[in-house]
Amino acid sequence: MASRNPARPLSPHLQIWRWGPHMLVSILHRVTGSGMATVGTLLMVWWLAALAGGAESYATFRDVFATESGALNILGVIIGIGLTLSLFQHMATGVRHLFLDMGAGYELRTNKRWAMATMFVSVTLTALFWLYMGMK
Repeated sequence: MASRNPARPLSPHLQIWRWGPHMLVSILHRVTGSGMATVGTLLMVWWLAALAGGAESYATFRDVFATESGALNILGVIIGIGLTLSLFQHMATGVRHLFLDMGAGYELRTNKRWAMATMFVSVTLTALFWLYMGMK
């Protein structure tokens, strides 16, 4: 095995890459997918266990996320908006990746524009969704 030259860096790309929105949304896609799977699974299991546990158990689950009037409390709003934003960000980035898989959008300006658009779309759709839910 040839000896490595210690003056030569192992990862030269780390010195020349600049952080960009395309890198952010790629990481966000993984984080939102894992987060939705983890939080969603835990909430679903807790909800099913509360249903199986009876009225008192379900009331405890409901009281963690809602007030007595049925409106969401602060924890319910935070988790609800977080999961909704994660869903829309993951979906928008998935559509972006679909186009990248077809070979479109690899130009740096286009890639940056689409990456920024996924963040704008996810925030906009989340706001519209919660405004719509608030009107009901």
